[in-house]
Amino acid sequence: MSTRQHLSGGIDAGSSAVKVAIVRSRAGDEPELLATAVQRIRRRNVHDVVDAAFAEACALAKVAIPDFDYIASTGDGDAVSFATGHFYGMTTHARGALYLVPAARAVLDIGALHARAIRMDGRGKVLGHRMTSQCASGTGQFLENIARYLGVPIEDVGRMSRESLQVEEVSSICAVLAETDVINMVSRGLSTGDILRGIHLSIAGRLVRLLRSAGAESVVALSGGLALDDGLVAVLADMLTKEQAKSKKPLPPLTVVTHPMSALSGAIGAGILGAFRFDQLERQGRTLGAAAAAPSA
Repeated sequence: MSTRQHLSGGIDAGSSAVKVAIVRSRAGDEPELLATAVQRIRRRNVHDVVDAAFAEACALAKVAIPDFDYIASTGDGDAVSFATGHFYGMTTHARGALYLVPAARAVLDIGALHARAIRMDGRGKVLGHRMTSQCASGTGQFLENIARYLGVPIEDVGRMSRESLQVEEVSSICAVLAETDVINMVSRGLSTGDILRGIHLSIAGRLVRLLRSAGAESVVALSGGLALDDGLVAVLADMLTKEQAKSKKPLPPLTVVTHPMSALSGAIGAGILGAFRFDQLERQGRTLGAAAAAPSA
């Protein structure tokens, strides 16, 4: 087994943002996170965003392209033309979440277009998963659309939801119909905070059902952009507590935990798995030139 340090990069190309993590590791040791970068795609070409985010992370880590042993992509792999290899999102989010929250045995990934619950073991190996249907009402994009309609910056959504004193839950699970519910609430004079709290309750209800259907137990690490929405996190934790108290039969206890870098779980996991893959290839005498096709940093 190789004992030298490896430099690997993880690039998570999502539907709304590109996340990059640069990791230094040695086989058998805990990986060291050197730098991260996040850039929103908005209306830019996704390939340009990938190049810019990767260059930003390299500058922060003070590393050059030739230093990399392995560059791993996850999410939209086609967006990362210079990747050495690709890992599925469930695998990278599980490994990255475990790095950030070592006690986690499940991951709740709440992305822009879907949510998924992932059950894993203590090594980050995926044991099972469940994903939301095509309806977007439990996702980050849905919440952003509601916030835009209400004229609320997305960074203020959590605070306004937590300050709510009177709540009316959105009844529909369909994103289109839920937006109609919100329009009706506005016309009835409900406060913006109360509406946002209702949206959070609706999303959290779907997420709890997703966790239960996946067989999640113990500590659940949140990942994805909505993991940083403290209003949603608070509603989700409260709903799990009330569910446990009201249930007529014992339910596996669930504790949701978020981390300041939760949105980077996929990129971090990809970087860590890239280093592991490099070790495997090196033992087989099949090392690859990771950075040969990479853009200039």
